[in-house]
Amino acid sequence: MTEAWKSGLAAIALVTLPLVAACSDTEEHTAQGATRDDGTLTLAAALGAEKDLDIVREAMDESELSGVLDGPASYTILAPDDAAFEALGKEGETLLEDEQRPVLVALLRDHLLPGHLTPESIGEAIDRKGGPVTMATLGETDVIFSREGDGIKAELEDGGSASFAGTATATNNGVVIPISQVLMPPKD
Repeated sequence: MTEAWKSGLAAIALVTLPLVAACSDTEEHTAQGATRDDGTLTLAAALGAEKDLDIVREAMDESELSGVLDGPASYTILAPDDAAFEALGKEGETLLEDEQRPVLVALLRDHLLPGHLTPESIGEAIDRKGGPVTMATLGETDVIFSREGDGIKAELEDGGSASFAGTATATNNGVVIPISQVLMPPKD
């Protein structure tokens, strides 16, 4: 196993410990926290219900990854809001074209983490460690979470960064965390 993968698994184990208590909490949290829903929504349905996540939902459909979001496995989606995709301009529009599907799939896999990770649990892991925590995405890229003022920042190793933006939604098979930017890999 690679060292990054071991670190990612350790971080997931670390942050999932407090989830038992968090899952029974039905109150809404602040913009940095997750909202516990009634347990009937899947990740795909939650993306469809959020008005500021239309483009990432369309991207998931175009990439044919949306079926995974209806399945039984648990994932956390770092979901760029519509403004984040619009900020990419023509590059963002091109990503949704059929011939760009492999690029889009790779990009979206770097926005997916295994497991049910809430902003609170990520924040608690950062606090326990006393600094940034690193987790591996499904695209096998490291994402580094750190505190940024009162919020949390997600940053790809040698790539783009984004802040958690808005209220996260906990579903029956994961968590949708809106972010302010598309996490783009470094340009060659």
